[in-house]
Amino acid sequence: MGLHRTNEFFQCLFGAVFHHRKIDSLIGSVAHNSRHGVLPVSEYYSTRLSAEQLERCYKLAPPRILRYLQAELDFVADQVGPFDLVLELGCGYGRVLNRICREAGDLVGIDVSGESLEYAVRYIDCNGSVQLSQMNAVSLAFDDDIFDVVFCIQNGISAFGVDPTELVRESLRVTRPNGFCLFSSYSDKIWEERLEWFSIQSEAGLVGEIDWTKTEKGLIVCKDGFTATTFREDDFRELAIELEFEAHLIEIDESSLFCCIEKGT
Repeated sequence: MGLHRTNEFFQCLFGAVFHHRKIDSLIGSVAHNSRHGVLPVSEYYSTRLSAEQLERCYKLAPPRILRYLQAELDFVADQVGPFDLVLELGCGYGRVLNRICREAGDLVGIDVSGESLEYAVRYIDCNGSVQLSQMNAVSLAFDDDIFDVVFCIQNGISAFGVDPTELVRESLRVTRPNGFCLFSSYSDKIWEERLEWFSIQSEAGLVGEIDWTKTEKGLIVCKDGFTATTFREDDFRELAIELEFEAHLIEIDESSLFCCIEKGT
């Protein structure tokens, strides 16, 4: 596995050199648009909670959370096909890509954390085509209408700390006509288990001490300023009205709320 850095993004190729028509045009468009740069993001996911530290969060997950995580992975895997060009927003150390690569044709993962992407080079075990690039999800250095599927799961629409409207708009921009975007958030039905998991991470020093005076259902506040919110069904519906798309909402495993958006022609 080789790692090649270019200014504000890097790409990592797994297996054979890309020769797929869609990948060839994609790489060209990234190189052409790399001047777009990267926007500022929370230091939690770019430095403190990245790479091995991020992986530790998942290794500490209690059984009900592990089931929730697996259900999300399985749902996304069921939506992609062997000829699809797929983009994951906020791919971290490659946890999801490592599963989806069994189903998709070609994969691209982007993240703001260079440390996480470096770790993903070692973590991902895939015979298919995977490209990793460092960039911000609301300022994607791709041309329009590139990907068959774009997905952002596990409450990334909230956790990224960016404007959700801009995130969805940018995701749709790079999605080809008749392609689709997937966003997921937590269901309120798993709130207690989610809070337990966060408490475990806090006790392990992975995130700050929880401020129980400010924490309430759907909102976790740490004393160091870190805040975890929840994107709910009404939030997705408001976005759909603002951006004029039809929101197909589905709850998986009584733990994940998925919003599926098909891009028209």
